[in-house]
Amino acid sequence: MKLHINLNNTFVEVTCLLYVLLFVYASVSKILDFESFQVQLGQSPLLSIYAGWMSWLVISLEILISILLLFPKTRGIGLWASFNLMVMFTVYIFIILHYSSFVPCSCGGILEKMTWQMHLAFNIVFVLLALIAIIFKKETGTIFKCHKSAGIAVSAFLSIATVVVLYINSESEMHYNNPFTRRYIKTSIHYVASKDLKFNSYYFAGYSGSKIYFGNSVAPLSMLSIDTAFQKFEKIRIDFKDEGIPFKYVRIYIRGKYFYLGDGTVPRMFRGSTSSWKIDLEFKGIPSFTSAAIIDSTSFVFRNNTGENGSNIIGIYNADDSIKVKYSPYLLKKQIDGIFDTDGSLQYDEKSKKIIYAYFYRNEFLTADKNANLINTDHTIDTTTKANIKVAKLKGGDQRKMAAPPMMVNAGFSAYDNCLFMRSKIRGFYENEDLWENGGEVIDVYNLKKRSYVLSIPIFGSHNGRFKEFMVTGTHLYLIFGNTLMIYKFQNTLKKEIDNL
Repeated sequence: MKLHINLNNTFVEVTCLLYVLLFVYASVSKILDFESFQVQLGQSPLLSIYAGWMSWLVISLEILISILLLFPKTRGIGLWASFNLMVMFTVYIFIILHYSSFVPCSCGGILEKMTWQMHLAFNIVFVLLALIAIIFKKETGTIFKCHKSAGIAVSAFLSIATVVVLYINSESEMHYNNPFTRRYIKTSIHYVASKDLKFNSYYFAGYSGSKIYFGNSVAPLSMLSIDTAFQKFEKIRIDFKDEGIPFKYVRIYIRGKYFYLGDGTVPRMFRGSTSSWKIDLEFKGIPSFTSAAIIDSTSFVFRNNTGENGSNIIGIYNADDSIKVKYSPYLLKKQIDGIFDTDGSLQYDEKSKKIIYAYFYRNEFLTADKNANLINTDHTIDTTTKANIKVAKLKGGDQRKMAAPPMMVNAGFSAYDNCLFMRSKIRGFYENEDLWENGGEVIDVYNLKKRSYVLSIPIFGSHNGRFKEFMVTGTHLYLIFGNTLMIYKFQNTLKKEIDNL
């Protein structure tokens, strides 16, 4: 009997020592590389929202439990706390492996070399060690002295329930009430190919069928196309005699079987077939516009500055309507001057039949139907609710200019069937500084139907030139760096998100 008791005591002491070594090593590793630890928690599918205080709590608990395990009088409490904490860690890993949409990076130190499956097995072993030690230990004051089995069951249940509640709440907060914590998933896109466009004046004109089209800001009548197999480039020349029209800013748009040539400064808008690349129609009664997006073969949405006091305003042009031009004066919301503060990007998504407008200098975008009736006003996950700009009035107030460089928030977007890809210029919480210091940017993805944030895609700086613009289709992400086209394919989580829209 005495030998049995001694063996039990030895097992308890060895288990306590192992836990002390584990927790001290883990906490010291986290402290020495605390920023990376916070970043890892920020990318966790369970703890993203709580990364700030949770990082300190985990370290504090590991140190506190280690101290409790060192002294005989507090060893019992330390074992129970070790059991509870390790059950939480184990459930956390189990949820990541079986219920999370992605698997984040592992812990630091030696444990980082383990796979998540190995880490799960490692944690289960330590849970069993703590469980056996609790059973072997002779209790002197714990409330579970006579009811250890009940205590173990209750402790395990509470630990599991805590992690599950954290997971459910964190996912909800992450997608619908995000306080600017991004989620990066390594398997969201996969590099496919890159193509040299030869010149840095190309921009995305659109896509139709199996081809991507590029306009040229320097040579407006010269275009390029590439097939979706990324093998065949084709040079295109638009057949158009401008008859001396004083064009200043010509833009080409592709929509279905038609192409459109427009310049809002003239203003003029023409249409032709992509089968012949010849202009065969001019739309009459076109108002001036600073940006435009094609809705269908006879209508487009535009923005100009003919609103009150020269403010920006959204309008619809419809060649088939008796009243060709209709404005929506209350769609854009003024904050400062109605001009610079409402500046932004305009697109029409053919799949969802929605007009989308995203402000440049605040975390806000809106969706409207094809008649410019507001559907929703939503926000990006950053916290810039008001445009951070300074406007100076010149020549007695007749002219206005930026008095200081503005803080760009949303630098453009691309939409596909209720999936919005927003180019962000603002660094989020718990993000690595290297991405931003080296000229990187981020594309945040939103589900317009659910009105939720999905994930983020880091765009690293390229030796091929600065990041100019991008476009998405149902399967691929296209980016232009200088004169280089970069092509990526959607993978796993992102593909599922698009497919389920």
